Amino acid sequence: MSEGVKPEQTPPEEPKKVDISKLLAIVPSASELKSEKKVLSEKRIRIKYDKSLDKPIARIPVVLANELGIKNGDQVEIVVAGKKKAYFTAEVVEGSENIVVVYPEDLEKQGVADNSIATIRRVKA
Repeated sequence: MSEGVKPEQTPPEEPKKVDISKLLAIVPSASELKSEKKVLSEKRIRIKYDKSLDKPIARIPVVLANELGIKNGDQVEIVVAGKKKAYFTAEVVEGSENIVVVYPEDLEKQGVADNSIATIRRVKA
């Protein structure tokens, strides 16, 4: 071999860099980890009268009951125009609309019409 010729050396391979943006897409943000699921305290709904009910019951759709944290047997307050209040026992029923069917006697005495818009909230014990 001749001394003037050196064998070719290959440069050492650099490790491939991992794309951090892909890793960050998997990890949730800090605000997501700390946030708690909000439970609404009240909601505007439409009320319908059902004269076949024999006691003060409000039939609330499942979706609405879950949003407000209402269970069967809870006391709910329905307020119309901020002044006319009535209290009912909640009965959770299947349905997805924001229509609550109520016993009409108390509200009729206060002059509230069928198909009115009202606010519903769970009464805290």
